[in-house]
Amino acid sequence: MTAMLKLLLIEDDASMQAALQRALRRRGMDVVPCIDGRLAIEQWTASQPDVVVLDLSLPGLDGLQVLEQARHQGLTTPVLILTARGTVGDRIMGLNLGADDYLPKPFDLDELEARLRALGRRSTGTESASAPAFTGQLRYEKESGAIYHLGQVMELTPRELALLQALIVKPGHAVSKERLFELVFPGEADVQYEAVEVVVYRLRKKLVATGVKLVTLRGLGYLLKVNP
Repeated sequence: MTAMLKLLLIEDDASMQAALQRALRRRGMDVVPCIDGRLAIEQWTASQPDVVVLDLSLPGLDGLQVLEQARHQGLTTPVLILTARGTVGDRIMGLNLGADDYLPKPFDLDELEARLRALGRRSTGTESASAPAFTGQLRYEKESGAIYHLGQVMELTPRELALLQALIVKPGHAVSKERLFELVFPGEADVQYEAVEVVVYRLRKKLVATGVKLVTLRGLGYLLKVNP
């Protein structure tokens, strides 16, 4: 029998908290609620969840402050940021502070469940959620969000960094343009999908000397490939 996924749900909106608890429990998850940023670290440590669902607009401590403190204290539980604050700056800052995924409100429950279970498999598997990801000469430190080439931090724009982070954790596997668009341009309804291609073009030039190629697979998306 598959073990029940244990979640710490840090959300201060009472109606949202209650609705998510009901929905996720019906989907076979054990949900521990937390409504205050000041209590989040204490409950995180006490409950030992498989995945943390973190809102950013919290009383007491902002969600980003909670995340920063948790990672500083060595808490490596995978974190999914769930928030109405869908700006690029908030998302990039969250990823840089150690978040593992980001889903803006409003969201689809099926997608939320799929993402939580994917993070849960990482949490309960043999690989540490904070372990670095490698692709050729590139190394992605998940806790800091930085990507290194031969020990040196790569100089990337926030959008280039978000795109490369999405690809480096899935080396050799294509990530769709639609998914990359969600990560690089979250909540930006006035931006066209083709904007991803511009970021890809700029990132390709920065990868030339790294021994890693950003490859386009027609109809599938993009992937990273180590040069032979």
